[in-house]
This record gives sequence, C-alpha cells and structure tokens, in this order.
Amino acid sequence: MKKITLFICFNLLFISEIYTQNNIKGVIKDNISSNPLQNVSVSIKETDITQKTSINGEFHLQNLSNEKHLIIIEKEGYETQNLPVNLSKEITDLGTIFMYKKPIIEDEEINTIIISEDELNDETNYTDNISGLLQSSKDIYLKTIAYEWSPAFYRIRGLDSENSKVLINGIEMNKLYNGRPQWNNWGGLNDMVRNQTFSNGLTPSNYNFGGVLGSTNINTRASKYRKGNKVSYANSNSSYNHRIMASYSSGILKKGWAFTIGGSYRNGKEGYVDGTSYNSYSALLSVEKNINEKHSLNFTSILSSTKRGKSAGHTQEVYDLKGIKYNEYWGYQNGKKRNSRIKRVFEPIVMLNHYWKISTKTNLNTNISYQFGELGDSRLDYNGGTNPSPTYYQKLPSYWLSKNDIVQTYEAEQRFINNGQIDWESLYSANITNAEQGKNSSFILYEDRNDNKQFTVNTIFDSEINENILLTGKLKYTKLTSNNFAYVLDMLGGNGYLDVNRFGKLNTPERQNNVLNPNRVVKKNDKFKYNYNVYSDVISAFIQGEFKYKKADFYIASNLSKTSHQREGLYKNGRFLNNSFGKSIKKDFTNFGFKTGFTYKISGRHFVDFNTGYLTKAPTIKNTFSNIRENNSIVKNLTNEKILMADASYIYRSPIISSKLTGYYSLIKDATNIGFFYQQGLFGEAFVQEITTGINKKHIGIELGIETQITSSFKVKGALNYGQYIYSNNPNVYVTSEEYISLKNTSGINDLGKSYLKNYRVASGPQKSYSLGFEYNDSDNWWISSTVNYLDDSYINVSSITRSDAFYKSFDGLPINNIDYKKAKKLLKQEKFNNYILVNAIGGKSWKVGKGYKYIGFTAGFSNLLNEKFKTGGYEQSRKPDYTQLLEENNKPKKLFGSKYWYGRGTTYFLNIFYRF
Repeated sequence: MKKITLFICFNLLFISEIYTQNNIKGVIKDNISSNPLQNVSVSIKETDITQKTSINGEFHLQNLSNEKHLIIIEKEGYETQNLPVNLSKEITDLGTIFMYKKPIIEDEEINTIIISEDELNDETNYTDNISGLLQSSKDIYLKTIAYEWSPAFYRIRGLDSENSKVLINGIEMNKLYNGRPQWNNWGGLNDMVRNQTFSNGLTPSNYNFGGVLGSTNINTRASKYRKGNKVSYANSNSSYNHRIMASYSSGILKKGWAFTIGGSYRNGKEGYVDGTSYNSYSALLSVEKNINEKHSLNFTSILSSTKRGKSAGHTQEVYDLKGIKYNEYWGYQNGKKRNSRIKRVFEPIVMLNHYWKISTKTNLNTNISYQFGELGDSRLDYNGGTNPSPTYYQKLPSYWLSKNDIVQTYEAEQRFINNGQIDWESLYSANITNAEQGKNSSFILYEDRNDNKQFTVNTIFDSEINENILLTGKLKYTKLTSNNFAYVLDMLGGNGYLDVNRFGKLNTPERQNNVLNPNRVVKKNDKFKYNYNVYSDVISAFIQGEFKYKKADFYIASNLSKTSHQREGLYKNGRFLNNSFGKSIKKDFTNFGFKTGFTYKISGRHFVDFNTGYLTKAPTIKNTFSNIRENNSIVKNLTNEKILMADASYIYRSPIISSKLTGYYSLIKDATNIGFFYQQGLFGEAFVQEITTGINKKHIGIELGIETQITSSFKVKGALNYGQYIYSNNPNVYVTSEEYISLKNTSGINDLGKSYLKNYRVASGPQKSYSLGFEYNDSDNWWISSTVNYLDDSYINVSSITRSDAFYKSFDGLPINNIDYKKAKKLLKQEKFNNYILVNAIGGKSWKVGKGYKYIGFTAGFSNLLNEKFKTGGYEQSRKPDYTQLLEENNKPKKLFGSKYWYGRGTTYFLNIFYRF
C-alpha cells in the first residue's frame, strides 16, 4: 500500500509539472504605424514550436521548459528579430514588440558604391579604406561615413585603418607589413563577404580584442549563407567599368553538407582618372560538413587576382595645365594607353575551421589558415638615361620660367599641354639603338615584389557562465616569411641592363647593388637592385568578460602579445658593406591592452554608453627598419606605440527618432613615420630616408547621427563630426643616406633633433563634416535617397625636416644669417584646403517574380552631382628644406618643388542590376 501511495504521488507531481510548464505571450506591431501585424512567424530556435500572430498581432507559446530560449520573429518585408528569454515563471509577457521594415534594396546591393581600397593610391598615407569596416553596421553615423563621406577620403576620428581589425572566420587579415587590411584579397566578392559582425570602437567582440576603431569579422561558414542564387551586372565610371557577379548557396543538405560558391569579374580600360586600367577576377568556395550535433568542419578558399593602373599626386602647376584627371604614369604605345605603374595583387587564402559545441552554453572554435602569393608594383628604371617622367621638374614650364627664358617656358608649356605623357616609343628606340651598338639598355620596366607566406592558427573559446555572464578567450600564433626584391618585367627592346646604383660613384663599391656579383647584367625575369627576406612572428592571448543585467551591461577585456621582426639581406649592398648582408638582430616587442565599458539603461528609450581603453602596439615591419631595401638598420630608439582612448554616448531610440551623440578622445604616443625623397640641402644633395620618432597626437571631437521617420515611407537623416586632430609634442627627426657616410659618420645618420610639430594639424582628411538628407521607401518596392554633405578642415601633411632646426641652417650646417622671422613663420604655416559640398543620390527598385524569395532589381547611385573640385590630401616636398631655399622657391612666379596634391573625383555613377532566386 505504501509503494502504491508513493507511485500515485510521484505521477501527480509529474503531471503537475507538465501542466505548470511556462508560457510566453506578446503583441507584435509595426514600429511606424503601431498597427498590429498579422501572420508573423514566432518560433523557438531548435524546436518544432512555431505560431502565427492573430489579426490583433498576438501570440501565445505554451508548454515551454523552464530554461533559456531564443525566440525568432520573422515576417516578409521586415527585419528578423532574435529575442533571448530566460523563463523563470509560468507566464512571461513580452509586451509590445516592434518590427522594422527592411530596406527594399538591402545594403549589400549598394555597398559597392562605396570607395574601396583598390581605388586608392596606397603608396600614400592620405587614403585609407573604411568601407569594408562599415558594410555591416546599421548605425546612421557610420553609414553616413561609408556612403557619403568616403569619396572625401574621410578617416573615422582621424585615425588610420590599421586601428581597426578585419577577420575572416576569426582569423586576422591585417598585414604585418603596415598593419592595414589588404581588401584586394577578397575584392569583388560582395555577396560572399556580406555576413559580417561589426564591433564599433572599443565595444566587445566575440573574436578578438580589436583596435581602437573596432573590428569586423567576416563569416564564410557555408551553412550561414541564405539558400539560393544570385547574378548581377554593374557598370561604373569610378575605378572599373564592368562587373559580373554570381553566387550559389545550397543551404544545409540532408546529410549535413552545405556548399557556397561565388565569383566575380571586374574590368575597365580606364577609370575616372586617365590611364587607370582595371582587370580583376575573384572566387570563393566554402564547404561545410556537420559531423554531428556537436562538431562541424568548414573549408574556405578565397582567390582574387587584381591588376590596376595607378595614378599620381601632382603639383598645382600640373593640375592647372592638364586638369584633375591627369595621370603622369601612362603613355601611348601602338595607339593604346599603357600605364607604367601597375598594382598587382594575387594572394590566395585557404582556411579550415572546426566548430565544437561542447555544451548548450560552451563553444570552442579552432581555425587554421595559410596565405601565399605575390604583391607587385611596376615602375620604370633608367640607369642609362634621363628621367622619363613627363612631370620631371626640368620638363615643366616653371623650370624655364625660373631661368627667365620666356621662349623655352612657352615651348615647354605647349609640349606638356599637347602631350605630357610617357614616351614609350623613345624608350624603345633608345634601347634598340644601344643594343645595335652592343650597349646595355638605358630603360627597363620592373616590379617591386613581395612574395609572402603566412601561417595562422588560433582557438576561440566562449562560455555562458550563467544568464548574466559570458566569458570569451582566444589564443593566436602567426608566422610570416616574406621575400622582397626587384624583378625585371620588360627589357623595352634592349638586350641587357646593368644592375648598379646610378647615384653611386664610378669604380667604387658604392655603385654596386650587390658586391658579391658586381656589374651584373640582368635580363627579363631576373631579380636585381635589392633582395631580402623578412621574418615575423606574433603570439597573442585575449580574454573578455561580458556582464548583462536589467539596468546595466558592462564588459572588461585584456590582451597580451609578443611580436618579433627580423631582416635577412640576400645582397651585400656597396653603400652598406657591413650592414646589409645576412640577418639583422631580431627585434622583439611585448604589448598589452586593457579596455572596459558599460551601458546604462535609463529606460527603454534612453541609454548612456561609455568605453575606455589603453593599449600598446608593436611597430609594423614598415616602421621597424629605416631603409629596409638596402640594409639591416633598425630605427633609433624604437619603442611600442601607446594609445589611450575614451568615448561617451547618449542614445535615444523611439519608433520615430533614433539618435546617438558621442564625444571621443584619443591620445597616441611614440608613433613612428618613415619617408623617402630626394633633397638638396642638409650637407649636399642626396636620396634620403626621413625618420620621425616619438610622435604624439591628440584626437578629440563630437559625433552625431540622427534619423527621424516622418511617415511610414519618408525619413530624414543627418550626421556630423566636429573634430580636432593635432600633433601634441615636438618629436625627434633624423635622416639617413649613403651620402652622409664618412670616416666620422659610419652610420650615415644626420640627427636633426626636434621637429617643432606641436599644434600642427594631423593630415587625416576632413576634421569637420556635416550631412543632411532624406530617404523615401515606396510601398511599390522603389526607393530614393539623397544627401547634402559639407566637409571642412582638411590640411596638408607638413614636412618634419622643414620644421626642425635644419630650417635655419645652410647646407654646410652653419646658421643662416639675416632671417626675417615673419617671413619664416609664413613659410612654415600649414596649408588648409578649401571646404566643399558633395551632393549624392541613390535609388532603386525591385520586383518580386514567381513564388518564394525571387527578386529582380536595380540600384543607381551618383556621387558628387555638382561636379565639385576638391583636394583630398597632399604633402609638402622636402627637397629644399632650409629657409633660404624655401624663400627663394616661394618668391618664384611658379614653384619648382611645390606641394603635391590628390584631388577627389568629379561626378561618378554606379549602376547595378541583379536577379536573386
């Protein structure tokens, strides 16, 4: 009897438990009209529980277990919402849930209108890519930067792109050479790289510690792509003229397989700037196998090959004569334009990713990648001839005007206006004549090559300790081997080319690029000029805790890393006999970072957000060696860069208004910059390396993004940045050159002491920017958007040498007498560029065809509709750096060595037609 009673009690308890399982209810409405939405799908992830909302927008999910669930809310034409709910009582009322309409044309259809890395002259510091970082963000301010301000080469908070991290499947893609991502490695694969997770600024990321500008993780996991196909064609006058793109995703198949494949081809005879040809193809393959419920393997292969003609910055004299589309790098050969400066990128990526779901709350992701290939930049060399550049200063009118030769001035002007391009025929003619006389070539076309091999392995761990705490950790190791050399591409009709330094003294070791093989005659496909390896290793660890509570969320994260760089010279350079061949010392850097922040939820519509962090960064390869092509010298007093950053935001969100106001502050210490140029002064004429160390910069400003939904179809949007980016100290500057080497100066270093840069502006694009626009979405699936943008406070990059004590000394090192300090102050004043207005517009339409998710559509975008002419950047030439020379230069009717500038594009368009099925 006792056993029977216990049995009955047990079953009653069991039945009671069943009938007291938890329920979830709520009401779903449109965020603009507040009308209830019928037939919205409400489901519980990884269960069969699903329900459609009633005519009143209501839903009621019953008999749910007492644990954490993820509710998925979906309706065609609206953005999908994922709501985590932790059930702890019988009935959980979620109240009113607002759904937001999708843009009729999704962001991935228009993000190719943004300026991209392959459109930029990446030999300068004035043009950094921001587009890929922002493609996944819905923040109105960040979208304004990406879609409206990027043609002005705008930099977020005045910082370079090396301060943001780009990852693919958790593997960092920033280059160890300069710290920046090489977007050409996956260029053209817009549909393949649209699955992105963006962490803005110092906010926490699930994949890495990030930079002070945040991080973007591109997810190429095959099972995460939307099932279906897509083909598109685009036409533009910006960088390429034509683009064809196609992709296919299988979704998850019955046996746990998933496949995604996509590719594109981009081509253009000429972009907006003259002679800028473009030819690129790319492909991505992703294959995933779900082994079981806990384990999955994904293989990704990315291949992109790009060849594009580059353009140059010029003096104002050149632009006045030829216009802003002028480009000195090309000339006609057999009736066709041929560019001497071709940027070539071919660096395939393969990676294997293992996903292990240890439990419902703990995951381990392990990744291995290998990247290899070539980077090449072609150019002309002229050991036996004169400079073939059509803008060489002795070929310009200003040169003859400085000599008061009016006839030659006029003739030079007419020659430049009527031609002003590379004369390929004369180069071939000179070489053919030399060959007939048994002489070496005067000119060749060669390529500066980087052949890189990089291996990376990492593991990422995350665990939900409880409903409030998420712990994330990561370990990473990267190894780079890079072979760098000059490579002969084209003999230009000649038979051989003498591998010597034309600046070196005759019959001395100084003239030899490699004394181990002196006076070597090279031919096509030979290495010459310089040849060295670079070895770099990085090991790092990262840990992060995120804490989420009813009224406040906060996080804390830190990282630790060790980086090493080493050069190995394969040539023994005649100018640096004791410091060019063999391995340099290995330079090691230990770094750390710490960041924290919180979000305080004043109410459901008002939030306060704060983030701060301090981190140190190892010098890149580029900033570690003072003259890496010729010797093993390491930058004097080299140390880690330090960055302190903080920002605070007030956020307001309602069904009508969404806004965010942010104040930010960044302090950068001990940065390094290296420049190369030819100068006349500082103890004579020489090709020098200018090394500026201990650079401190302060960036402070306010950001605002706001959009107001006037009606269900019409919204007004605006953004502004009011910043000030300045040098906050007087760094040290020195120059090195083989011309300075003597018995008393065996290192070839000329220390110039302090460069008085304090309070000069950092050349980082517009420091003040404003945008106001509207967007109209029609119920008949068409839309249009337009903005007016005002950009101001752009400055030229100043010369560190000219701001040093060397400015007041003559070439023999003695002080210059009779200095007029008022004139000196005027000479040293930093040039500010004119402000300008950019009007942009974009629109599109789509048509649903057949059943299911099938659409045909197009987008058309126009940038700079008013065809405004504006400078995006520039730099002062340091060829004549002292007071006497610079005063003489400025007193001339036209400067011989004036500042060089880059202009933005005039009116450009982009048209994209697509079919998604």
